[in-house]
Amino acid sequence: MAIAVLSDIHANLEALETVFKYIDEQDIDTVYCLGDIVGYGPNPNECIELIRKRCNVVLMGNHDYAAIGLANIDYFNEYAKMSTHWTIENISKDNLSFLKGLPFSHQTDSLILVHSSPSKPSHWYYVLSVQDARIEMQSFDEHICFIGHSHVPVVFSGQNFNREARQKLQSNRKYIVNVGSVGQPRDGNPNTCFAVFNEEKNNVEFVRLEYDIDTTYEKIVKAGLPLFLAERLLKGY
Repeated sequence: MAIAVLSDIHANLEALETVFKYIDEQDIDTVYCLGDIVGYGPNPNECIELIRKRCNVVLMGNHDYAAIGLANIDYFNEYAKMSTHWTIENISKDNLSFLKGLPFSHQTDSLILVHSSPSKPSHWYYVLSVQDARIEMQSFDEHICFIGHSHVPVVFSGQNFNREARQKLQSNRKYIVNVGSVGQPRDGNPNTCFAVFNEEKNNVEFVRLEYDIDTTYEKIVKAGLPLFLAERLLKGY
């Protein structure tokens, strides 16, 4: 069975619609969302509604947590703070209620899903290095932990890391897989990014798709959000 794992949509509707078009074309029935549906982008309500309709599991991200008024945003940069205030002003009550009910983690027999880190899912730690991954792997027993948060797709094995587009996993090892970002990639590639995990073959593929960035760019500008948030989409940083 194939599972699509999405994260960090950041209210980018054009990217999200492109991802779901691919999922439909590939007949993928199971979709997990690791959070940060909102923040930065111009379509928080539309993205929440699409995620609600299409995803089997949806988790809380730090920008979702900020949108419901529970996160300390002092550590956010100025653009993140501005977009958080904009999101709070523009999100519907129904979608706000949905965000408030999101869990921080989800587990299956072989997988654990979190937005940031498995050791403390609600503390928004980053897993950026092999050393970080080794420490985090002590906190779970499952085969794979899927994460987002850094917007950079990578597979950590505890001994090394790998950014290849398709990777075969070993059944007797633990992995932390960062699925990248649907709506705001930061690895120098502006194309939307998510992961597809094939349970039978035990492999992970990072899927990169072009989408209508120009429309998203124009929407950000029209909404009065910082121009920087539009410009960074073009470069993928």
